[in-house]
Amino acid sequence: MAKKLIRKISYCWRLFATGFSFFSFGVGGLLLWFLVFPTLSVLPGNRRQRIARAQNAVHYSFYIFIGLMHRIGIMTYEIKGLEKLNRPGQLIVANHPTLVDIVFLISRIKHANCIVKESLWRNPFMRGPILNAGYISNGDPEKMIAECVEWLQSGGTMIIFPEGTRSVPGKPCRFQRGAVAIALQANKIVTPVTISCYPSTLTKAEQWYQIPEHHFHLAMHVGEDIPLDKFVQIQPKSIAVRRFNQYLQDYFTQQRERYLTYGK
Repeated sequence: MAKKLIRKISYCWRLFATGFSFFSFGVGGLLLWFLVFPTLSVLPGNRRQRIARAQNAVHYSFYIFIGLMHRIGIMTYEIKGLEKLNRPGQLIVANHPTLVDIVFLISRIKHANCIVKESLWRNPFMRGPILNAGYISNGDPEKMIAECVEWLQSGGTMIIFPEGTRSVPGKPCRFQRGAVAIALQANKIVTPVTISCYPSTLTKAEQWYQIPEHHFHLAMHVGEDIPLDKFVQIQPKSIAVRRFNQYLQDYFTQQRERYLTYGK
């Protein structure tokens, strides 16, 4: 009876803490928009420097948010291979099992750009960070690819989820081809990152309040850079894109199975 009561109290606390975390995330977005970014905008510098400062501010706010979720007992986490990140001209491709994946990644990368759903540009809690940090809309695919390639070739760092949306648990990886088109056109560093979550939570099929029976563990494993030479040389480019896309799907399917077993 005592154990059941303790589990119930723990569950109720984590449910409250989860709601509080998402509330804090929204408040943080408003503070960035109306306080932090206006303050940063008065500092001297060109557009690229202003974007870098904004990305740095988002990085630290996300770092605090992940720390908050950890300290109040919602989650634990581990990161392996962090030293391979934060390099100029680096395209980070990652799988996307949970709602907080991008937050987790940006919390560890100081100056990162990413692709954002067009609908989020109208979200009052996200609009400020999106606009000031120079994030790229997926509204126009051709323009999106061109802007991502330009960012990478100018020495910027990009985070892309090739799935385009959160994974469906138990379903095989299905990648869109935009990420590989960007990688092959930019021809810079491509680093895979596998994200695992145990037990599964905050997936596409779950609401934020559908929490697991105990805290979840988020793991980030940074793989070795993927050599692009053999793909860049393939002609026509459409075949190169298709083969590289299949390579990534196979890679992440194998990694996901590996770390699923690891998590158990």
